[in-house]
Amino acid sequence: MEELLLQKPGEKIILLGNEAIVRGALEEGVNFVSTYPGTPASEIGNTFFKIAPKAGVYFEFSTNEKVALEAGIGASFSGLKTLVAMKNFGLNVALDALFPFVYTGSKGPTVIIVADDPSCHSSAQSEENSRFIVEAAHIPVLEPADPQECKDFVKLGFQISERFNIPVIIRTTTRVAHQKMPVILGEIKTSKDKTQKGEFVKDVKRFVTLPPRVLEMKKELLDKIEKIREFSESLLKSAPTNQKIGIITSGISYLYVMEALGELNIDLPVLKLDFFYPLAEKKIKNFIKKLKRILVVEELEPYLEKEVARLAKEANCNLEIIGKELLPATGELRPEIVTQALAKFANKKLNIQYHPKLNIPVPKRSPQLCPGCPYWFVVSAIKKAVDVNKVIFGGEIGCYMLFGNSPVNLQDYLSCMGSSVGIAHGIKKATGQKLITFVGDSSFFHAGIPALINAVNNRSNPLVIILDNQTTAMTGHQPHPGAPVTPNGIKIENIVQACGVKNLKVIDPINQEEFVKTIKEFLEKPEVSVIISRRPCKFVVKK
Repeated sequence: MEELLLQKPGEKIILLGNEAIVRGALEEGVNFVSTYPGTPASEIGNTFFKIAPKAGVYFEFSTNEKVALEAGIGASFSGLKTLVAMKNFGLNVALDALFPFVYTGSKGPTVIIVADDPSCHSSAQSEENSRFIVEAAHIPVLEPADPQECKDFVKLGFQISERFNIPVIIRTTTRVAHQKMPVILGEIKTSKDKTQKGEFVKDVKRFVTLPPRVLEMKKELLDKIEKIREFSESLLKSAPTNQKIGIITSGISYLYVMEALGELNIDLPVLKLDFFYPLAEKKIKNFIKKLKRILVVEELEPYLEKEVARLAKEANCNLEIIGKELLPATGELRPEIVTQALAKFANKKLNIQYHPKLNIPVPKRSPQLCPGCPYWFVVSAIKKAVDVNKVIFGGEIGCYMLFGNSPVNLQDYLSCMGSSVGIAHGIKKATGQKLITFVGDSSFFHAGIPALINAVNNRSNPLVIILDNQTTAMTGHQPHPGAPVTPNGIKIENIVQACGVKNLKVIDPINQEEFVKTIKEFLEKPEVSVIISRRPCKFVVKK
């Protein structure tokens, strides 16, 4: 990724959407970057991790997304240009910090990248659509469609943030984040701009969210959003409406629409909404006022469709609005889905037939742990130590999610990061059944510590196995506070002891005899027990 720093303005370079985001931030002179790795946003942090020292940018992998945003807020309050990146579930974690940040506003321009994952390619918990959060938070959101827009919208986001003193979200999806295309580069701002130190200037009226001032802040925020709405109107290009039907879309769906129009050989007016919030309502009303029918093409829940229906009551009450009648509300869109929907909408015959269900038997293959993964030894020890039908097994977010697949089959519940221990405590209190729960090393630092303290404090007794492979393996082997590559070298066992856990052992799982014996012993303890299974991921072992 050195080429991100070496290429000259005006040149073209093939970039992932995530890499283009990095380039856009560099071109705007970003000073401070924080993130917690989460696919499909992981490459943003990975790239900054490699180039930050040479780029003159401060970068950190934070312990979780809330902490990453809080660190970014501190940098922004100190006047630095700040970028924070996370996936959609990370936004959930960060919400406590996000809502008041939008009230206080940003002093240093701040862009927050949020990557959604329609179809749950790397997201086990739910098919979350983060667009539902932004209106409640009253935070501006831009939706790029391709890597060029990823770069350009990051720059625009910083400019909006600086002009209106408000953080801005850039919402991507998997197909935008992991799409590649040639990107035209701009000039990277000088290192002098990027290495400057910030200064926090005390301003209680601005940075402290307490009543009654916080209510004044909300009114100021709503006024600010209306000014940004007017600004968005000036950016949005008008679409010609000399026909009776048209299309409204945004993000990656726009590319599918344009491909479908080409395949069907039809020309329809298309309104592409780069701003998801606040919407350019005047432009939308002007677009729909002479139309008879409109197709709204968007992934997942029909947020745009509902907004168009609301605006149509004023601009064109006879408008027929079509969306989820032809397009699915679950799973990401694909070109063939949009093409078929558009053909029906425009009464156009398809020249080719799509066959989504072929009668070809395909053997089912579930994801498996890597050959040589240290977790295989843990699985082996558990199956030697207990009757798996008489023990409950708690799941957690990480490579060990795959314990839920055959032939391992050691996962009876799975929710979110940090939840395995918290849910285990509730089950133990409710039932008293024997229970073993898993949590990874990075997940433990992310959100597992409070749940462990709670279990100890409220006298529960699950057996917690902390799977310490000394890296954040699932998202690309990023470091965490306990990883050997981290200078601090925080030892998990010291934290576990500080939480009040009496029954604790650190075991290399290759030592099967000791591991099996300890599982049997700890399962009978009346207090919380913890085994730290420490053996490095095979991909980070130094050769």
